[in-house]
Amino acid sequence: QEKQEDLGLWQEKFGSFLDIKAHGPTSVGVDFSLHGYDHVYGIPQHTETLLLKNTSDGDAYRLYNLDIFGHKIHDKIGIYGSVPLLLAHKPNRTSGIFWLNSSETLVDISTKAVAEHTPSRSAAETAKQRAVPLTDVRWMSESGIIDVFLLMGPTAFDIFKQFAQLTGTQALPPLFSLGYHQCRWNYEDEQDVKAVDAGFDAHDIPYDVIWLDIEHTDGKRYFTWDKQKFQNPRKMQEHLRKKKRKLVVIVDPHIKVDPSYTIYSQAKEKGYFVKDRNGQDFEGVCWPGSSCYLDFTNPEVRKWYADQFAFKTYKASTNILFVWNDMNEPSVFKGAELTMQKDAVHYNNWEHREVHNLYGFYQQMATAEGLIRRSSGKERPFVLTRSFFAGSQKYGAVWTGDNTAEWSYLKISIPMLLTINMAGISFCGADVGGFIGDPEPELLVRWYQAGAYQPFFRGHSNMESKRREPWLFGEKNTQIIRRAVRERYVLLPYLYTLFYRAHTAAEPVMRSLWIEFPGKMETFDVENEYMLGNALLVHPVTEKEAKTVTVLFPGPEEIWYDFRKFKRIEDAGTVKIPVTLENIPVFQRGGTVIPLKTTAGKSTEWMIDTPYELHVALDTEACAIGELYVDDGHSFQYLHKKQFLYRKFTFHKNVLSSSCVDGSGQYHTTCVVERVIVLGFGRQPTFVTASSKDGKKKEAVFTYDMKSSALTLENLALSVDADWEICI
Repeated sequence: QEKQEDLGLWQEKFGSFLDIKAHGPTSVGVDFSLHGYDHVYGIPQHTETLLLKNTSDGDAYRLYNLDIFGHKIHDKIGIYGSVPLLLAHKPNRTSGIFWLNSSETLVDISTKAVAEHTPSRSAAETAKQRAVPLTDVRWMSESGIIDVFLLMGPTAFDIFKQFAQLTGTQALPPLFSLGYHQCRWNYEDEQDVKAVDAGFDAHDIPYDVIWLDIEHTDGKRYFTWDKQKFQNPRKMQEHLRKKKRKLVVIVDPHIKVDPSYTIYSQAKEKGYFVKDRNGQDFEGVCWPGSSCYLDFTNPEVRKWYADQFAFKTYKASTNILFVWNDMNEPSVFKGAELTMQKDAVHYNNWEHREVHNLYGFYQQMATAEGLIRRSSGKERPFVLTRSFFAGSQKYGAVWTGDNTAEWSYLKISIPMLLTINMAGISFCGADVGGFIGDPEPELLVRWYQAGAYQPFFRGHSNMESKRREPWLFGEKNTQIIRRAVRERYVLLPYLYTLFYRAHTAAEPVMRSLWIEFPGKMETFDVENEYMLGNALLVHPVTEKEAKTVTVLFPGPEEIWYDFRKFKRIEDAGTVKIPVTLENIPVFQRGGTVIPLKTTAGKSTEWMIDTPYELHVALDTEACAIGELYVDDGHSFQYLHKKQFLYRKFTFHKNVLSSSCVDGSGQYHTTCVVERVIVLGFGRQPTFVTASSKDGKKKEAVFTYDMKSSALTLENLALSVDADWEICI
């Protein structure tokens, strides 16, 4: 014992902090050799490139959830969330390693070429050797057991399904949460909320949700309201409800030490806080000052916490109020690395070091459960969390945390989001405009244009930042931002369908190019563009004053069309595309059908009855296929009562037909398909007929544009929930 203490194995100093290792020194690790692979991905969350780097000459990738304000770019330090899933890919083969451990973890990666010998077949022939890539991956965790899953693929989509069998699929978001979210630290009071809400209407910009950060509470006591600034929160919510909009409030895991605060006194009395190594309630400093931390690893605490969201308990909350869990790494000001000490003690005597990366995961789980329970199991929850782990997709959305209003952060957000999507969490986004600092108008515009084509779309800014509601940068910029946000709203039928696929088939919503084009080596390291589903190629503009961007169009056998102008892209491979500030390059892939709404409304709920249009992009065989998923957008009836509609659109031999994908779906809608645009249609048709299931035939009005080869069919009024066909 004496000698070991000298080695610092039973206790460790970290600055002024002392970590007592009650169980002595532990660590577990395994090395894996991936033969034939030199492209590895995954293990979010880092402010890093898509392709994982060789770490032999520097820091290992660290997985340890921390509150890092203004995280540096190209850093291997772990930030707010951790998913210990690594993917390796070579042409047409993908493998995965899932290292199930929630303690501090380091991942070392070493890629090299090794000589592979081919033995000679005859005495006359000399033995050959060739260089073959080899990647060694070393996982090391501070504690826990070796619990590792090898995912055999063989395709990326197989890996996503295999990982989902272990950790669950993405929860189906309520439709409103795929709209635009307006957030700030802080909207000051009820008048401010009303004024911002009115501003969106006055400037004709759609939005769905306004957010309240920590200043809305009574002295940072969560589940309460500041009595001066928010005198009638219920009335404020009724006002938003009439506008068909929602409210999100922040609920952090730290609880102010204050015996007169019910949440604190109840939790204290029941023993629901994390303890220090001496068995006292662990106390740290956070927004409210001295705080205790709820022990969400305890199922009883989670149940009690979920009950706090009941309408009768959470005063002045209504069913349009949803929740944001922040600071849940957990963040402890003045703590070692701004988090809880590792020798703090959880339920069943587990040390904090063992469960650290799960803390936020369990808070989000309890919060989502609370929102479901307050509606007696009827309504889907929406919970955004900053800290996450493998499986967080089951409980809601995540974001990339406190980014900075600089071009480089817009640029790095793309690989960061692609990596999070790859790890099973499709519902993710980055703060539009950057949280810290003040974006120049051009950067803000470019960020809106990028965010509009990413899964979670929220503008957010820091207390010290100047106000940046989207209409504060002059008429020209307002107009461009309005167009970007409207494009998002019109695209929602496609996006919602992608989320249904994520929910049921574990397909990521936002995909690295190599996932869609697994045989094309040139896509393996692309991180400045991505696929949204299988049909859209998006290339955000991330350079100041850019006049052109270089877009990679994968595959010689693919056809690509300009998503807005419908014109076919004539060149293949890497192409310089001219850009203006008006929009960013988006392309539709030949062979796909994208369902859209014909116009954007003030919020998603205003658009329920808006008709659809289909964009049918033909491939080299003049075929196309696509899907549309529809349900009520908010309840669990799609699950329990089969209240959904799942349609398939096929274009083949000049006939576009609508058929049912899943016959068990019972949902009915009066919505119609109003317009169809066929891209890459080779010639002017003589006439077009539309016929429904009951045999009614009618001639369709059409226009044909010689320049773009786009055929537009108007005034169709074809039922979304019925079979029909259009013959050209």
